[in-house]
Amino acid sequence: MFNAINSYRASLGLAPVKYHATVASLAQDWSNNIATREVIQHRANFWTDPRALNPNNGAGEVIAVRWDRDAAQLVEWWKGSPGHDALLRDPRFNVMGIGITYTDGNWQTTPNRFTLWGVVNFFGYTSLPAGTTTSPGGTVPPPTDPVAVCEPGSKHQPPTLNLSAASISSAADLVSIAGDGSVVAYPSWGGGRYGGGKRIGLGFTGLKDLFVTDWDRDGVFDLISQRLDGALLLYPGLQGGGFKDPVALGQGWGTLNIAVGTWCANNRLPQIVAMDAGGNLYLYKNAGPAYIRSQAAIGPGFPAIRISMVDYNADGFQDLLTTEANGTLRLYRGSGLGTPKQESRPVVGAEWTDYTGLRALRGVTGADSTGIAGLNRSGFVEYWDLNTGRLTTPVTIGNGWGGLKFAQ
Repeated sequence: MFNAINSYRASLGLAPVKYHATVASLAQDWSNNIATREVIQHRANFWTDPRALNPNNGAGEVIAVRWDRDAAQLVEWWKGSPGHDALLRDPRFNVMGIGITYTDGNWQTTPNRFTLWGVVNFFGYTSLPAGTTTSPGGTVPPPTDPVAVCEPGSKHQPPTLNLSAASISSAADLVSIAGDGSVVAYPSWGGGRYGGGKRIGLGFTGLKDLFVTDWDRDGVFDLISQRLDGALLLYPGLQGGGFKDPVALGQGWGTLNIAVGTWCANNRLPQIVAMDAGGNLYLYKNAGPAYIRSQAAIGPGFPAIRISMVDYNADGFQDLLTTEANGTLRLYRGSGLGTPKQESRPVVGAEWTDYTGLRALRGVTGADSTGIAGLNRSGFVEYWDLNTGRLTTPVTIGNGWGGLKFAQ
């Protein structure tokens, strides 16, 4: 691929683009990410990643997939697409990194699965960063998971179902719990608008938290209740509405603050990340509708009163936002592995004790939009769009929620 790109540039009288192993690790990381999720998607703000080495003269990313494993043919596809071709021939770029991921898709039996995923990141620098080479060479060892708990038990892609009759119709819906134990869902209408609430459950009293997730990845949203008595219960959702009888996932969960989501990049089943009173983080592997029996310590942290999982920095990996007792909002960037990235935990907000609950949402403002909603003590629901990789000015997407509890 490197040779094909530079041969093309030479035919146009352009200088060749050099190679950098650190930049390549950025491209490889994203190639692995989208191949694992089987989603063709650009990485927002990739040029701000430390592995981009602070480019000051432009940045670009091209992505393509193939059913065969001829990497050079990805370049031919880019040449035939005006937008991608413009990046291949951009004279500002002088360094590139390449990521190639081979998967086990078989076009003869599953034509929606590709066998080759390719990502190229281009950057322009006034001064070439140290370590730049004239051809691919040097390696950055791929990160290893020190706790080895992310390996999926199942790699199936969930079906896409019509959820118009289901209790929760999308990942953008808002769900609340009233004092009498009734659960009410507010369907998203898109554009930050919501329909009227509909009661989807009764008897949810004595809860510490309630979580919305497709735990068994059957295409229908489920509920997980974390009770004050320590019980963790799964309520599998039904496509036609309502939920099956609860299944016990565990006991002794009453003192933990937990978040549910796809923390591990190579595992499509949601997992649970929990924080104990001392700020220590633990990962619990999804065993389906059965008792959870695995626990792995994934790192120390700062004691918090709430933990939420969301792709905060728009890099395709889930992150953790914790709210501390003094209102500090702290970020733990996910690595796609069991452990968060090994770095200081930046503070990204203050005075967040005004919010009694937070919930990550997808699709509120667009099909692939990501954000987080907060319920404040005045009963207003505020929403922060995170597609830029940081907190922006919130917008109000609901009110009149006084006395209600937010489902995560």
